[in-house]
Amino acid sequence: MFQIRTDLAIESRELYKEKTSQEVPGVEVNKEEKDNIRITRVKILDKIGAEKMGKAIGNYITMEIPKLKNPDEDLKEEVSIQLAKELRDLINNDKTTKTLIVGLGNWNVTPDALGPKVVERVLVTRHFFLAYKKDEDETMANVSALSPGVMGLTGIETGEIIKGVVEKTNPDLIIAIDALASRNMERVSTTIQISDTGINPGSGVGNKRQGLNEEYLGVPVIAIGIPTVVDAATMVNDTMDLIINSMKKEAKIGTEFYSMLEALSEDEKYALIKEVLEPFMPNTIVTPKEIDELINNLSIIIANGLNISLHPGIDLKDVNRYIR
Repeated sequence: MFQIRTDLAIESRELYKEKTSQEVPGVEVNKEEKDNIRITRVKILDKIGAEKMGKAIGNYITMEIPKLKNPDEDLKEEVSIQLAKELRDLINNDKTTKTLIVGLGNWNVTPDALGPKVVERVLVTRHFFLAYKKDEDETMANVSALSPGVMGLTGIETGEIIKGVVEKTNPDLIIAIDALASRNMERVSTTIQISDTGINPGSGVGNKRQGLNEEYLGVPVIAIGIPTVVDAATMVNDTMDLIINSMKKEAKIGTEFYSMLEALSEDEKYALIKEVLEPFMPNTIVTPKEIDELINNLSIIIANGLNISLHPGIDLKDVNRYIR
């Protein structure tokens, strides 16, 4: 059976509804509309919902910003502020909370470099707390950051690196940033997903490693992800659906051609996709040609959102003055 590749909870819900014409059992959904941002909050309540969605029990917040492909400074600030608000609502933070920010991904591959780019721009302060032997501060939080790279660069599982750092530095919270995969090209670089269930490094390119979650690391893990790629087979599948639907509209009901289109199953479509792609690009992913600029803009937005959400005495004016 052909499996649509997506890391977004909102798309897993859409796929289930397309298949069954019903809401996912064990899942609660709330939506909110703002001027430039659509927010969908998906809460997986139980094991049934987790099984149907293919995701862990917990909260998944999706911010869709269609204009994010060509953002101006006002939009960047609006998204950063909303991201900070969502993080504050999700995180049980206080003045003594120690946070480790982890930028997942490969800094040598642009679509996978979101995490490391964010880490370059976050305001790290743990060394100040150690130097001055402080447990809390009125304006700054205790924040450390790490870009562990990928196994192909280090020869070490990403999860092992992070677990070692956690055991040595004892953070109270981990925030992991990673590039994701979407089933829809329109959501690439325009959608931000926040979840409190952790993350699987490499999931965006179908190369899942050890899951980074509270069960494995011993501390809560908040995941922030943005889709930067689409699976080629998924694009072909969606294109075929559009073509078939268009041809069905043109064909007369009851004709042999219409009956053939109507009878085409998902398995048959998958077999055709596999036959066409296998000789040329069996495991290809697609990313926009402007990905360099997109990653740069997105990393600024996420870093700013993190900085103003974690540090109580810092706002966007301070961040934009010192962090570039």
